[in-house]
Amino acid sequence: MSQTQKKRALVICPGRGTYNKEELGYLANYHADKQAMIDTIDADRQTRNQTTIRELDSADKYNMRLHTAGENASSLIYACSRGDFQDINRDKYDIVAVTGNSMGWYIACAVAGALSHGNAAKVINTMGSMMTDGLIGGQVIYPIVDDNWKFSPDRFDQVQTALQQVNQQPGCQLYESIRLGGYRVFGGNEAALKALMTNLPELENRYPMRLFNHAAFHTPLLDEIAIKGQQQLPESLFAAPAIPMVDGEGHIWQPHSTSVADLYRYTLGTQVNCTYDFSKAIEVSIKEFAPEVLIITGPGATLGGAVAQTLIANNWFGLSDKTSFIERQKTDPVVLAMGLAAQRSIAVS
Repeated sequence: MSQTQKKRALVICPGRGTYNKEELGYLANYHADKQAMIDTIDADRQTRNQTTIRELDSADKYNMRLHTAGENASSLIYACSRGDFQDINRDKYDIVAVTGNSMGWYIACAVAGALSHGNAAKVINTMGSMMTDGLIGGQVIYPIVDDNWKFSPDRFDQVQTALQQVNQQPGCQLYESIRLGGYRVFGGNEAALKALMTNLPELENRYPMRLFNHAAFHTPLLDEIAIKGQQQLPESLFAAPAIPMVDGEGHIWQPHSTSVADLYRYTLGTQVNCTYDFSKAIEVSIKEFAPEVLIITGPGATLGGAVAQTLIANNWFGLSDKTSFIERQKTDPVVLAMGLAAQRSIAVS
């Protein structure tokens, strides 16, 4: 297939919470041919006396506390995602840009070449292991779209009101953590999260939902983590990317104009303790790079909904709601989640 016939692809890397019970064995199933890649990650883990990702992935059964712990989940997700990126058929797809959600920003830096594989393994494991002695705060997720994935002014007003009301209560610190398509993720301290859970009306018997083993990522509660990260990880680990990257503020990092010092400060500063606007990252990516397909690397496929909701919000590909997205996916899929076997086969074949 010639360059002109290739489909322009945006690659999206997932964050924490994507290696779940269904993903146990993902590395062995899909990436047994990438032993050197896995060795590099496990070599860093062994220097810290951590369980290897090989051992975690090949466990007899999924252990939620073990597999979702930051020091384990981060390296596992990175390995699965990087392996998937390598498997994308480059004769069929021209990767025009990469982005990611939350921890997926570190993975985006890795696959785009801003971090070498060894340096990425070190950065991701270091940041993922920052709270082994106890989480700082937590996260709660809540939808701001209706059942057909259309923006709901009422739900949006509810979450904004709840945010203000909770922060008026003594001892409560609550922040917008991630703008995730049709969802808002809030980060806060324990008192604030408990208040939020009672302030928001229950929806679908699931929301508001507390995210298990997640800290108050992308909030000022992690100021000290940003400082520690910069103390432990030097700027020299980073380089300009080989592929354009779009970050959680919608900023584009181009191969030939990236300031490595700025990239370092964003990645281990702003990105750690300020709101991560994944919706903006997708919006800028589609409008600036005009991809014909959006490929979400595994593990899991939980980002698919948030990506589709952002496309709908921008009326991209003519998508107007959940129904039109589902119909489009049946005949000419524009979102390929590699964690789903059927969509993976399209991306790799």
